[in-house]
Amino acid sequence: MHVTATQAKNRFAYVCAQAKVAPVFIEKNGRIDSVILSVQDFEALKAASQTNSLAERQKAFNQTHKAWLVEQNARFEKNGLWCDDLRVG
Repeated sequence: MHVTATQAKNRFAYVCAQAKVAPVFIEKNGRIDSVILSVQDFEALKAASQTNSLAERQKAFNQTHKAWLVEQNARFEKNGLWCDDLRVG
């Protein structure tokens, strides 16, 4: 549903009731300015946007890329860093 800011102001109870069914887009000067959501939709968005802690992301990365990490670590142990012999004169 799309309404103007004036319509939203004048029919606020109706707009809030409609937001429980689907998001209501509030237009101001012909452009979408705001969105009214139900509490359930807001909580779902909030939960989806919460990022995992650094430790959780690192654990997931290590599990996903385990083979690559093992390969890179073995390459480092064998050859060292690729830039070890580069020196600024």
